[in-house]
Amino acid sequence: MTRTVSQALHQFTRHYVGLCQEKTGLAPVSHELYSIPSPCIIRTGDECVYWMPAAFTADPHLQPVENALGIAVHPDVAEYYTQQFAGDMQANFEGLPLSLVQVWSEDDFIRLQENLIGHLVTQRRLKLPPTLFIATLESEFDIISVCNLSGEIILETFGTKKRRVLAADIATFLSLLTVEFTA
Repeated sequence: MTRTVSQALHQFTRHYVGLCQEKTGLAPVSHELYSIPSPCIIRTGDECVYWMPAAFTADPHLQPVENALGIAVHPDVAEYYTQQFAGDMQANFEGLPLSLVQVWSEDDFIRLQENLIGHLVTQRRLKLPPTLFIATLESEFDIISVCNLSGEIILETFGTKKRRVLAADIATFLSLLTVEFTA
């Protein structure tokens, strides 16, 4: 049975949260998201927030992205970004540390769509095939994206034709991740 993006994301999130709780006795923590409102926040600490995933309450589509560029966003990307509110989650793909981009709040969902539009506009200007990012890497130029044409997960260097296929789709990619957690 093939897993959906939703199932794979929820399974990874449960594993991530469970490992955080097992290792620290606490929910996942973020310093970067401190003082930014979210339905995910369960506790505020000393310049940090503790969070748990929350139900996604915004309109579950990426229509502003589609309208701005006159394209149809790959359904896996829309499903990925409209499943939950959560903090970004650290993971590892075959030795490559990464941070899964997540939506923190309804306001963050608007910012995410603006960033996706900017990403796609740059690609169009450079005559590159359209991709939509889902994870960041330590390098500010390398990102993990979904090819909007095929649904494949690729490692790309932003603004260049340098791309490497990592997985056939988001669900497969998520199932191959391991939690990258430091207490």
